[in-house]
Amino acid sequence: MFKNFLSIFFTALILSSSATADRIKDLIDVAGVRSNQVLGFGLVTGLQQTGDGKDLPMTAQALKTLLSGMGVSVDGPITDFDLGDQLVSLATQNAKKEVKVENVAAVMVTAEIPPFAKPGQKIDVSVSAIGVAKSLRGGQLIMTQLRGIDGETYAVAQGPLTLTGVSVDQAGSSVQIGVPTSGRIPNGATVERMVATPFDTSEHIVLNIREADFSTSTAITEAINVAFGDGTAKALDGVSIAVQAPTESSQRVSFLSMVENLDVSPGEPPARVVINSRTGTAVINRNVKVSAVAVTHGAITVSISATNEVSQPEPFSEGETVEIQNAEIEVAEAANPMVLFQPGVDLREIVDAVNQVGASPSSLIAILEALKSSGSLRAELVVI
Repeated sequence: MFKNFLSIFFTALILSSSATADRIKDLIDVAGVRSNQVLGFGLVTGLQQTGDGKDLPMTAQALKTLLSGMGVSVDGPITDFDLGDQLVSLATQNAKKEVKVENVAAVMVTAEIPPFAKPGQKIDVSVSAIGVAKSLRGGQLIMTQLRGIDGETYAVAQGPLTLTGVSVDQAGSSVQIGVPTSGRIPNGATVERMVATPFDTSEHIVLNIREADFSTSTAITEAINVAFGDGTAKALDGVSIAVQAPTESSQRVSFLSMVENLDVSPGEPPARVVINSRTGTAVINRNVKVSAVAVTHGAITVSISATNEVSQPEPFSEGETVEIQNAEIEVAEAANPMVLFQPGVDLREIVDAVNQVGASPSSLIAILEALKSSGSLRAELVVI
């Protein structure tokens, strides 16, 4: 059966290729083929007096726990005093000094395990301070277990940090470039356990479309059935497509590779206008249309000018000098024409008409919002 797939596939691949078509792999994600986040709590040592110090007892506690697990006692010895017939044992740990951790910082370590990662492979990790540490520059991450959402350890991280942030504080002034309390360790973690995936055990391979669309789902289903035979693919809804695949793992990989390289013509996106109110940016796709409507854009300018004068009394009239303010108000309105949209106007005509009345980006946004409010804009209006 799989050999027949190959001959049918190459024939269909030639017939389905077109300049405007997209590859299936650019439109879908394979269910179960995904990265997984892991995280852990760790300690960064070797800092230059920029650690947590005594302000975060959790750091000292974590350091004591770490050293105790390595067989290092952080408590003082027990001293015996012989007072006649009585032996008094004083545990000096009751009066022990605090562990200083100016060179240690408590951090959170995060990473993403890529799909199909195998034990022994290296992945990058991100390290960020969670206490009062001022900088992690020059620090070394101590061995840290990275756990998944199920509580199991999937990777172990350790190594020197790489930071780009710079922090300078002199004479009360501060200069900071970047964030010196966050860094990365390239290839700083080793995968210890493989994340289970249903890719090689499930009966069907499920393809999930990134942008839900029934037309795209139908197009992908038809392309797969044309290439590999009717019944190979079945659309479950506007997002998911179930595809029958070979049971043998190597054949399944080859089969999915061929499916991903099939060309399809995805469905047209819905009519949508996206407006960024902060930058004045408006994006209109080509499916946007308007019904019959008239649009006018006029700017009214009100100018008020004031002239200050002084009224002087006549000589020997016993009058008072008085200040008089004369105000002149001028109202000007631009003579912009009204634009009439016919039913079914497309994107080009909308843009040309808006440019004709001399609208600025902010005015364009106001016009589009008014069109939507009047019910004349046949599109979804998204304001971000």
